[in-house]
Amino acid sequence: MKDNIVICISRQYGSGGKEIGELVAKKLNIPCYDKEIIYEMAKNSGVSKELLEDYDERPTNSFLYSLSLGSYSNHGNFISNNSTLPLTDKIFLIQTDTIKALAKTSCVVVGRCADSILDNNNVFSVFIYADIDNRTERVSKMLNISKTEASGLIKKMDKKRASYYNYYSDSRWGDALTYNLCINSNCDIEYAAELIVSAIKLR
Repeated sequence: MKDNIVICISRQYGSGGKEIGELVAKKLNIPCYDKEIIYEMAKNSGVSKELLEDYDERPTNSFLYSLSLGSYSNHGNFISNNSTLPLTDKIFLIQTDTIKALAKTSCVVVGRCADSILDNNNVFSVFIYADIDNRTERVSKMLNISKTEASGLIKKMDKKRASYYNYYSDSRWGDALTYNLCINSNCDIEYAAELIVSAIKLR
């Protein structure tokens, strides 16, 4: 790609957002980061991968985040010197630096409030959604569970993702005004990826 661009993908659970992100990255010949962000965080922070996985995209109820917001671009000593800061917020600060470092070159980032963290002209934000029946069918087959179990898991994961995004962002998860592009992935995973690539090229 001629210009640096970071494609940030938010997604409903079971909508195929991760797979779409991977397809977009492949078509544009750039890296895609999802769980890979956790490995980068562990490598650069010294925090165990297991702990980071346990707190991945987990919302917090702490009001202390608002006090730390202005410090997360330069937080090395801030984290170690503030034992009262909740672990979820400390991990978010590490994640912020990791995403900013990865975004120095073109890439796709799935989830983790990346669009809000970066928030600049080189960011193209996408929200992937799908009908509940399609998502239930997809999750049921993917995890080999009943549709009733899949439906319950979808509600739980969507609530978790919304809570996380709404807490750490000034925008609202799933609100069309938050994103550059919203796509219903019922159409087809491949087609959804092509729509994003086309939008990037026309940008």
